[in-house]
Amino acid sequence: MSVHFAKFALCAALAGIALPAFAKDKPDPYVPTSGAAIDCVHIQSIRSTNVRDDRTIDFIMSGNKVYRNSLPNSCPSLGFEKRFLYKTSLSQLCSVDIITVLWNNGPGLQPGASCGLGKFQPMEKAAK
Repeated sequence: MSVHFAKFALCAALAGIALPAFAKDKPDPYVPTSGAAIDCVHIQSIRSTNVRDDRTIDFIMSGNKVYRNSLPNSCPSLGFEKRFLYKTSLSQLCSVDIITVLWNNGPGLQPGASCGLGKFQPMEKAAK
């Protein structure tokens, strides 16, 4: 057995042991409501966002309403960076709008991938 193969085998074994630690995602605190998805949300009502992964953003609104946006395509690095920007001339953020991932690159944030939003699905707290 070559030294390189032995090192590869050791790294693969260690990676296999470490992978379950990365798989421990927080349980989803929300479930979809019976309400239909909507095309837009008012920007002034957005209180915070929670990026769940490369395709899913929860928008926490005033009045503790939550809308989940499931992007139609995966947005590279969104789930890792967990921050994005958007530009719109309207008072609403809509399913036709584009977000841009912000990368932490040295002394400041840099624009990354740009991705389209999907519709906003109303969510509610999951029963415990």
